[in-house]
Amino acid sequence: MTASHVRDALASAKPLPFWLDDPDRPAARPPLAGDQSCDLAVVGGGYSGLWTALRAKERDPGRDVVLVEADRIGGAASGRNGGFCEASLTHGEANGRTRWPDQAARLEELGLANLDDIEVTLRRYGIDCDFRRTGQLAVATRPHEVEDLRAEAEGESAVFLDGAAVRAEVDSPTYLAGLWSKDSCATVDPARLVWGLAAAAERLGVRIVEGTPVERIRRAGGQIAVHTNHGTIHAQQVALGTNAYRPLLRRLRLATVPVYDYVLMTEPLTDEQLASIGWSNRQGLSDCGNQFHYYRLTADNRILWGGYDAIYHYGRRVRASYDQRQETFDVLARQFFETFPQLAGVRFSHRWGGAIDTCTRFCAFFGTAFGGRVAYALGFTGLGVGATRFGADVMLDLLAGEDTERTRLALVRKRPLPFPPEPIAWIGIQLTRWSLARADARAGHRNAWLRLLDRLGLGFDS
Repeated sequence: MTASHVRDALASAKPLPFWLDDPDRPAARPPLAGDQSCDLAVVGGGYSGLWTALRAKERDPGRDVVLVEADRIGGAASGRNGGFCEASLTHGEANGRTRWPDQAARLEELGLANLDDIEVTLRRYGIDCDFRRTGQLAVATRPHEVEDLRAEAEGESAVFLDGAAVRAEVDSPTYLAGLWSKDSCATVDPARLVWGLAAAAERLGVRIVEGTPVERIRRAGGQIAVHTNHGTIHAQQVALGTNAYRPLLRRLRLATVPVYDYVLMTEPLTDEQLASIGWSNRQGLSDCGNQFHYYRLTADNRILWGGYDAIYHYGRRVRASYDQRQETFDVLARQFFETFPQLAGVRFSHRWGGAIDTCTRFCAFFGTAFGGRVAYALGFTGLGVGATRFGADVMLDLLAGEDTERTRLALVRKRPLPFPPEPIAWIGIQLTRWSLARADARAGHRNAWLRLLDRLGLGFDS
């Protein structure tokens, strides 16, 4: 695939998220209208905040809940992600087993139960977001990855597929083996999920305001004052779901870094094009590299193709201008056609990117501030579509001061080590990205830098 062919395929791609380019997108809600009071203020109108607001009302219908969003509901990561709703609470089973070996099996059970609860919730509230529990297929594209997949097979729930078997599922000349985890992942339309959660929360009485950035929070007598540019909310308790954006608590300023992830969406495939690759079971797919791709089919048979690059900007900067990166789009398009050469001539309809937050253990962490009146959940590292519901329950448990199975988990009790300040953070992340790419090119061999990070329990995920 030549550079000119790649550019032709990208030439008409709209520079905005496919999911948000929807004529049925709800109208913007008005901003906060002056000072207000409530029992619980939720900051952030993505999955984390919406699940928290919804679960708070399900637990206590009389609780007065206000949700504050700086921009539009679902306008950030929750409306532009790949739509993989995974059961894992730990960014993959391997990460969970490494960090919490004594509780790993239970964490997997809790993750599957959480995914079951999401499916039940969508039915209960009639949320039409194309939820399909098709499972996930991890594919080996390098010889050293084959045995790793074979070792992870667990009978009927996670089935190892050799080269012929995996290509019978999805046909790519790059596939050497696969692992089909049949019940641990669903795909969704992420924007319709977030819009559906917002509508369900409002039906339960949650007040949602948009276009209302929160500037700071502080203690105000026996309450927490949430200061915005449109007024102040005086709340008994506050839940923070700001994720990739600048934390409102100073103690969290070094806890996460924002990294930019990029995505392409094809035009709808014809029946003949889809038949050329198979994919009749419509699993979500990912490859096994350190710099990995994730991809899936949409309801109208487009292919979403994302991942690989994870771009960090010096100083933890988050800017709208970073959402478009031609260099990455060119790389992704070339890799798409290497994976599916039979789709030569397919064009891309949309291209976009955006920030996600990651921490040094790759999965969410939790805590409280202001004497237990404020709770937070951060660091989902791209796997927040499903895990944010579990995180919402953790935050509500912490705010209630309840001793629950969730709050006793080491996942909840222990915090990850922070990232260092600049310029050390930038230097370390760039060295890690280079080392991960080198490991992929050298049969998985991890150099001294990566081995040091492994021993320290640190990392940077692609």
